[in-house]
Amino acid sequence: MRFPFSLYTSLAKAFIQNARQGKINFPLVLMLEPTHRCNLDCVGCDRIRLYDQEHTRDLSLEECLAAVKDAGAPVVTITGGEPTLYKDLKPLVSELLRQKKQIYLCSNGILTESFIEDFKPSSRLTLNIHLDGLEETHDRIANKPGTFKKAISTIKKAKQKGFRVSTNTSVFKNTDDKELDELFTLLKSLHVNGILISPAFSYERVENDIFLSKQEAADKFNKMDFKKFPFMSSPLYLDFLTGKRHLRCTPWGNPTRNPLGWKSPCYLITDTYYTSYAEMMEKTDWNRYEAGLDPRCKDCMVHSGFEATVQRIAFSNPKDLLRLLLWNLRKS
Repeated sequence: MRFPFSLYTSLAKAFIQNARQGKINFPLVLMLEPTHRCNLDCVGCDRIRLYDQEHTRDLSLEECLAAVKDAGAPVVTITGGEPTLYKDLKPLVSELLRQKKQIYLCSNGILTESFIEDFKPSSRLTLNIHLDGLEETHDRIANKPGTFKKAISTIKKAKQKGFRVSTNTSVFKNTDDKELDELFTLLKSLHVNGILISPAFSYERVENDIFLSKQEAADKFNKMDFKKFPFMSSPLYLDFLTGKRHLRCTPWGNPTRNPLGWKSPCYLITDTYYTSYAEMMEKTDWNRYEAGLDPRCKDCMVHSGFEATVQRIAFSNPKDLLRLLLWNLRKS
């Protein structure tokens, strides 16, 4: 199977429980940012620019666990900032595993070795390492020489220890198709469990014309051979990336909790923060963002907004459901 069986059971349980309660808008993934601190200043990221004047404190362990309880999502993505800088990362992951949550720990790989040396692998825990190209490209985007080599070394050591490892690649306007093929060939040779790919989001605070329009994204993704590598992206989402189908966003599918509060309206757009999950769900105009009416949504195709849509619509179309089932049964 493409993912651990426990992930399927966790997602199915969440759908059944929310259906019984009559809930329509509910999250599948909690984006938990316990810290805004980072040891990189990547070209396409807005986190340093967004929070450089805030000097926010980290969330406490208790605040992190309260957010997990409030959202009730079966999957928790621990991100940031760089989560390996968070002092309570290990007790946080331990408690989430005890609660039988599915965990994706997103890291640039620089400090991840200390985590894998002290932690035991679990089928519910996936290390997700960000790589935006081969060495020269990735180090340029990360603004730090040696980042690529360190990330690859971390992947190798994590796999040797028995960890599940996936990677995440953001595609920009100047991303070279051949280089991506070489990168994914390397990652496949390292036996990563999955590769996540999507167009980079066009953050307003990031200068330069480096982001793809929807048409440019479709042109670029149509050149890729998605059967060649172990992509984690669902076939319905890949249809969306290549311009073969339209998907509406599911902005509430991946709510974000960070040191400033509950981020609204979504993981990628910051308009305001709410003090509670319930207030964020009640006061955000979900219809506006689901329909893509905000100008900032115009070219967004990021998986955080649309893979949740795939899960929502699959059961309404037998052909789509069968396609997803067959895709999930294949390892790659």
